[in-house]
Amino acid sequence: MRVLILTLPMVKSHLYVLAPLAWALRSAGHEVRVACQSDLTDAITAAGLTAVPVGVPMSGAAEEVASTGSEAAPPPRPLSTSTPLQADYGGDDPWAELDSAVNNFLRHCCPDQMLDDLVGFARSWRPDLVLWDWMTYAGAIAARACGAAHARVLGGTDAVVQLREAWRSGVPGDTRQDPMRAWLEPLLDRYGCAFTEEAVTGQWTVDTQPEWAWSPGGPRRVPVRQLAYNGPSAVPRDLEAPPERPRVCVTMGGSQRGGTYSEASPAALLEAVADLDVEVIATFTAADLRGHTLPDNVRTYDYVPLSVLLPSCAAVVHHGGFGTMVSALESGVPQLVVPGEFWSNKWYGPVAYANGLQERGAGVYVADSDRLTPDLLRTRLKEVLDNPSYREAAELLRLEALGRPTPSAIVPTLEQLTAAHSTAARSLSGVPR
Repeated sequence: MRVLILTLPMVKSHLYVLAPLAWALRSAGHEVRVACQSDLTDAITAAGLTAVPVGVPMSGAAEEVASTGSEAAPPPRPLSTSTPLQADYGGDDPWAELDSAVNNFLRHCCPDQMLDDLVGFARSWRPDLVLWDWMTYAGAIAARACGAAHARVLGGTDAVVQLREAWRSGVPGDTRQDPMRAWLEPLLDRYGCAFTEEAVTGQWTVDTQPEWAWSPGGPRRVPVRQLAYNGPSAVPRDLEAPPERPRVCVTMGGSQRGGTYSEASPAALLEAVADLDVEVIATFTAADLRGHTLPDNVRTYDYVPLSVLLPSCAAVVHHGGFGTMVSALESGVPQLVVPGEFWSNKWYGPVAYANGLQERGAGVYVADSDRLTPDLLRTRLKEVLDNPSYREAAELLRLEALGRPTPSAIVPTLEQLTAAHSTAARSLSGVPR
């Protein structure tokens, strides 16, 4: 069968979530194309996949998204809440947050020219299946326009579905229009298609999320083990030798750089580790470090593939991004998570992963980035390094992840679901074309 995959523009980390599944489908004999704005064409082809550039480059779009945001940050959560949960914000308005997500971010990832190009390619190439990144709703529209089956691939904790469910189960009689429908219905109508819930949820969901990371129910979910992929890489020669002291990785993730995201400051992170008897490998650029003094026990790199580095580490400090979390999970490394401000992360992966890791004893929720102090991080890091139970719990989570089906193992399921859902006029026996 033919499979069209749509990834989020601007950030490679979303592509890297999709790549193992794309390889599995190609290895099974299926034709695979990966569509995105041309910003990621080189990254797609470097991953060994065939790119379909659509629309115009999105360079600089992060700044545009930031300038359109009108939602003011709410006051900080109560200081007494050491491990915040979504329930801590029970008085918030999920509808307003969903409306902000749609109008200040999601619609910017689906500009008109990109959508026209994508639908045009889909109608010409006629895929049997469209797999779309959970933030790229253009994939659902293109699938409907060409009659293909379609599914979301989660790269986080399903924030949109969570927000919609929280809103719908909230105040009785709330008559405000669903922001997702208000956005997607006119786009579907442009191509002669009616709005259905599948435009939001997909006909099914490829669920990459670990069981301990909360996710709602909803349409059929196909669980899969997310394989760590950090892009083309080589092992740095000076990291080949085993460390003489406990090695700690400090990273705020590639998707955080140069964007509009809040993150912990390099100064606080480096000050926290300066006096510890550890070897620190930090992924900071020269711009990140400008004006900061580098401690003697810290080595910095613009980029190190985490799948290469983390097996030699005793702990990793990170922002809670899915790709970083998966790499640490795959290596059985305890994790110290410093999400961005809670108000902007509470429906997304960083908070869920931080809470889940702490509940399972495989890591700690250190603090939100806007309330991190060097002393707090130093104390929590020493706790993790000195207590072997964190490593033991991380190993248990690694073994649990190994029990999930690999991308190759779910290919027959995807073939069967495609045959059941596609309305394209061709044979879908599950046999590769």
